[in-house]
Amino acid sequence: MTKVTMTVNGRSVSGEAEGRTLLSAFLRETLGLTGTHVGCDTSQCGACVVHVDGKSVKSCTMLAMDAEGASVTTIEGMANPDGSLGTLQQAFQDHHGLQCGFCTPGMVMSAAALLAVNPKPTEAEIRHHLEGNICRCTGYHNIVRAVLAASGQDVSALAAE
Repeated sequence: MTKVTMTVNGRSVSGEAEGRTLLSAFLRETLGLTGTHVGCDTSQCGACVVHVDGKSVKSCTMLAMDAEGASVTTIEGMANPDGSLGTLQQAFQDHHGLQCGFCTPGMVMSAAALLAVNPKPTEAEIRHHLEGNICRCTGYHNIVRAVLAASGQDVSALAAE
């Protein structure tokens, strides 16, 4: 076991991890941050996306040890300081960008990464950016609407489905 220290959602945290412990397991099992979902363990679905030093990472593909000293943001870190939903989270709720909710944390984290580099993406850019995230319920249309709304753009051009 090795001690791993990182900043998660603005807080310095430490925990013990085996060399083979994935970041997703460390976040969920050691730190109790269960918002990061694990859907496939093969880097296919995107449910486990977190930000490591500002970049989107599928946490099922990164060892916890490799995040030593890093700044990690999980879905829990996307909320407002008072605990209410952040802008992007609220947009997902307002525009029905979720159904079962399993993919939602990864979708929100991927969308946040897109908006950080492209504050006003087009529908096509959003769809392209979210290609690494699988949703089996929504058909993606309302997820795109939610991202457009969170970016302050008019969603009326996209017909509701």
